[in-house]
Amino acid sequence: MNGIITPLRNGPPERTRFELDGRSVALDRRIHAARGDLADLSLAGVLFSAHYARAVPLTCVAPGAAITSAPTPTAEAVSELLRGETFHALDVMTDWAWGFCGHDGYVGYIRRDALDILETPSHRIMVESAPLFSAADIKSSIAEHWPSGALFSGVVQGDFIACAEGFVHIRHAQPIDAKSSDWVSVAERYLGQPYVWGGRGHRGIDCSGLVQAALGQAGISVPRDTDLQCEGIGMPIDGDAALQRGDLVFFPGHVGIMADAKTLLHANAYWMAVVKEPLADVVARLADAHPQPIIARRRISA
Repeated sequence: MNGIITPLRNGPPERTRFELDGRSVALDRRIHAARGDLADLSLAGVLFSAHYARAVPLTCVAPGAAITSAPTPTAEAVSELLRGETFHALDVMTDWAWGFCGHDGYVGYIRRDALDILETPSHRIMVESAPLFSAADIKSSIAEHWPSGALFSGVVQGDFIACAEGFVHIRHAQPIDAKSSDWVSVAERYLGQPYVWGGRGHRGIDCSGLVQAALGQAGISVPRDTDLQCEGIGMPIDGDAALQRGDLVFFPGHVGIMADAKTLLHANAYWMAVVKEPLADVVARLADAHPQPIIARRRISA
């Protein structure tokens, strides 16, 4: 896919002026697209802005693309889009676009060349890394690899799914409407993957990215960051209740998934990888810096 839709060729989406009736409110800029000069049209009447823009939905066509805090290559990566996921562009520059992610509303900048015309995906990658073959033949050359959770549109042809960029083996993908019945097993696919701040599975993943990616493939949409997840996922677990597989344990700035009653599965900067280890070891490691290492425990409803 090489063509960029008209709104990208001709500049940013049309900007519109509104009058704000009443006081402007303070919003979380991570999940509400507003900056000094421009805001999402949906915020008109709630937040004052010099201009408002109507978002243009586009598809990420790179295997993975960082969502950054500023339009520069060295800016902090705050999240990541995977191939096939949607980005709602509000401002398009020469090399960058500013807007928000379709699956969680997270706001930031993305490389313009990672975006293309909106497509409707039909399949999802269901293995850690799926090779994209140049032909419907396992001996053919491999153009690139798509990460777990990547989305694409294709047609089944024998043992392969033919798409615009090549061929994915049917063992490596499933229909978009198929949901995993065991989201912890999905999370376990990422074991050994490097810890990368802001990552969601393309060459690395972080703690909240692991939770979001695994639950997302089970059909459960959750926020991006740990504090938002702590407020918005599942129900609190009583302090004297035993933990079980699938429970979430929150620490200051961190979250992990219980693989069983005593073992935590998490992407972490201590091991710089996704690992399983005793929950007691994690608590002991954090005890010196945090008198109460565990700040919340939550359970996903079945």
